[in-house]
Amino acid sequence: MAVLSFLTTTHFDFGAIQRTGKELSRLGVGNPLFITDKGVRTVGLLDQVLAASGIEQPMIYDNTPPNPTEEAVNEALAHFRESGCDGVVCVGGGSPIDLGKAVALLADSGAELQTYDPMQGGAKRISAVAPLIAIPTTAGTGSEVSSGFVIVMNDGRKATFASPKLTPSLAICDPELTMGLPPQLTAATGMDAIAHCIEAVLSPVVNPPAEGVGLDGLWRAWRHIERAVQDGSDREARWQMMMASTEGAMAFSKGLGAVHAMSHAAGRIPDLKLHHGTLNAVLLPAVIRFNAEAAPEKIARLKQAAGLGPDADLASEIAQLNARIKLPATLGEMGVKPAMMDELVHYASNDLSGRTNPRAASPDDYRQLFSEAM
Repeated sequence: MAVLSFLTTTHFDFGAIQRTGKELSRLGVGNPLFITDKGVRTVGLLDQVLAASGIEQPMIYDNTPPNPTEEAVNEALAHFRESGCDGVVCVGGGSPIDLGKAVALLADSGAELQTYDPMQGGAKRISAVAPLIAIPTTAGTGSEVSSGFVIVMNDGRKATFASPKLTPSLAICDPELTMGLPPQLTAATGMDAIAHCIEAVLSPVVNPPAEGVGLDGLWRAWRHIERAVQDGSDREARWQMMMASTEGAMAFSKGLGAVHAMSHAAGRIPDLKLHHGTLNAVLLPAVIRFNAEAAPEKIARLKQAAGLGPDADLASEIAQLNARIKLPATLGEMGVKPAMMDELVHYASNDLSGRTNPRAASPDDYRQLFSEAM
């Protein structure tokens, strides 16, 4: 039996951040902790949100690392409690939003983060989560509407936490906040959205509405990502890419797959600090080839959504798209070395995302996939 449920309220359009203060009042939040990173704060995007919030003396945590860590979660949580905060506003890409979700989860619980690890049955232990508004400044992660977050744990794992209770209370998606995004980051985050749409559609979980959203998101992203990369001031392209990003996360309510299992395994390597969206882009071709025989009808629909002919090779088309938007072609170009293979295979094989890959992947399969992408 399929059980269908759909996510949260999203205010979406240019100027949407002007609703921030009104929505904080509606949620009964008078002293939120604004969670962001130093880059978002430096370029002035946080200031725009603060101005719209109406909060006169805002509490701010801006030390979010590129791949958020359990240590950073605990640091932000301490700031939340010491400042007497009653809610969270996340401003940034997937890292600040994921960090903010973890803080909102722990704010009222008193337990350690690992208590809620779904790989250990922790999702059923989640009760109350503090009110949370997510305001993305990139178009890729979709974390503002998703029911999960990813944190690098103290034991070295990049763990995925998932529960409908972790979906933000409200998302505010204002494409204006992405207008200054540099071309390389536009490309990487855009391919993150494309990976979400593709893996969600390929997931064997039965949820046709979410699958339809994923196909629509791919339709938008495939037609606009190059425009957004080439001209960051293209408002239509920015709007469409943010919508594709949001739709990608709505779609992956039915799960992800081996691309994300592998991306999480590589993204946890502390010395490399690899970008999640770039990893997804590089890994997609190999995983699509691996999955092709397991889901031929879905591959055909993905090609149709991307505007490709029935004889096109989706994996090759993605590799060519990566090249056109100047993303790396291999993991080796990103600094991943064959000597890291054993730990990559170990973490990918035990990642939650791999459970919804359309074709079961063994450790040997992951080793082969990493080798192909290397």
